[in-house]
Amino acid sequence: MNGDMLWDLVITNPAARDLRAIPERDLRRVNAAFEAMRFNPYGGDIKLLRGSGGSFRRRVGSWRILFGVDQGKRTVVIFGVKRRTSTTY
Repeated sequence: MNGDMLWDLVITNPAARDLRAIPERDLRRVNAAFEAMRFNPYGGDIKLLRGSGGSFRRRVGSWRILFGVDQGKRTVVIFGVKRRTSTTY
């Protein structure tokens, strides 16, 4: 991994609100996923969301990180962190 080519991570206000509701144990796993995304936003268990205009989701246990990638700015924008339930999608 090339350390000088890290991606910037931007957490939107709605995502920051989501993070406040996550239990500590799960939050550690989500934060570890954020750190991994700074090296490679396309790594891990990700899936392109249909009809989203290029948004992705990354699975972290029962949580889903919803994000977009700006290749030109090397930026990952976190839109939300949601618990996966039978009604999530």
